[in-house]
Amino acid sequence: MLNRWEKIEDNKIKLEVEVAAPDVDTALGKAYRKVVKKVNLPGFRKGKVPRRILESRFGPEVLHEEALEELVPPAYEEALEEADIDPINQPEFELVQVEEGQPLLFNAIVEVIPEAELGQYKGLDAEQDEVEVDDLQVDNHIYMLREQNARLVPREDRAAQEGDMLLIDFTGYIDGEIFEGGEAEDYSLELGSQSFIPGFEEQLIGVNLNEETEVKVSFPEDYRNEELAGKEATFSVTIKQIKEKQLPELDDEFVKEVSEFETLDEMKADIKEKLLKNAEEQSKTKLEESLIEKVTEASSVDLPEVLVERQIDRMIGDMENYMRQQGLGLDQFLELTGKNKEDLREENRPEAEKRTKANLVLDAIVKEEGITVDDSEVEEKIASIAESYNDKPERIKDILDKQGRLPVIKEEMRIRKAVDLIVDQANIQVVKKEEQEAEAQEEAEHS
Repeated sequence: MLNRWEKIEDNKIKLEVEVAAPDVDTALGKAYRKVVKKVNLPGFRKGKVPRRILESRFGPEVLHEEALEELVPPAYEEALEEADIDPINQPEFELVQVEEGQPLLFNAIVEVIPEAELGQYKGLDAEQDEVEVDDLQVDNHIYMLREQNARLVPREDRAAQEGDMLLIDFTGYIDGEIFEGGEAEDYSLELGSQSFIPGFEEQLIGVNLNEETEVKVSFPEDYRNEELAGKEATFSVTIKQIKEKQLPELDDEFVKEVSEFETLDEMKADIKEKLLKNAEEQSKTKLEESLIEKVTEASSVDLPEVLVERQIDRMIGDMENYMRQQGLGLDQFLELTGKNKEDLREENRPEAEKRTKANLVLDAIVKEEGITVDDSEVEEKIASIAESYNDKPERIKDILDKQGRLPVIKEEMRIRKAVDLIVDQANIQVVKKEEQEAEAQEEAEHS
């Protein structure tokens, strides 16, 4: 089927493919039977025009398109398999010969994954943060649980304080004129949330219920609305309601309400265990990212534009899904930020190029080390996914198969093994918490 292949430029490969003459004749016969049904010629009933007359009248090319649709795709796929080539985009076909009684000859030009020139990926020096969870972290977590379950109690006997939930009416003026978007009624605002223009919330501290006050602020220079950026504004604000957060008592009754535990000590132990596990995962991820970055920087590889564009698509897709969960659409986000989709793509391009290069380098390590994943490992992975969804492995496998995800999962597992190899072969020094804090302080002083 495959005559030969050659690298022609950059990451492009040309495959010279041949399909045997009998297969061509069979495909042309099928094409005739399909095409003739649509042909009307004087003197012949519809669908009964002899092939030689059909070809004489319209030329033999009348059957070529149908025949090529049947012959080319399977021949191309077989040629890729024979040459062990993994294309990254759609091929360009060049027809060389199609004729009855002769083999079909065509060329397929396709872009493939480029070869990476690997730098050092074994024996790298790296630092990993020491993992530690103290009682203060546990107490902070419990405090957040109490805040989430806090009651809002109306207060009419005092002025607004930090942490209060206010219900306000406001009207904003610039140069004495009300500006668009500067008015609202029954607006909920938590003092200290920093969700409003800088300086606005602080000026409401000490203001009494139903009291009208004047707040003067300046919009930030980088404010999303360019017409307001950097301008001074005055707001007339009336506080219509003050509610104080009252945290629940920290006792066993609270524990029973917010968890499956009976006592505070049990819940604290569980929280500490979960925080420790999370910290270990973060430390491991940070280590892996630093090692992958070192390997990537030490290696060189051409970045195919098609792969970079696909990575940008994935990143924007992830961003869109996250925003959808927050109740915000992508178009709304672009309108708020004054950007268009092309701006967003260009903003994400540097990170997409970085990720694409890392993926290509890791793929090269997979090939260099001969890393494989057998079917039993994939089955174990599927069983793990099924367990996390409390579902049956057979059903999850069927879903993944229909989605075309099984090869993707297998490839992700190979890449995972490459990352594990880099980590296992690295010289890792554990950085104690005191050293981490000292480094963070030093960075803050020099920033």
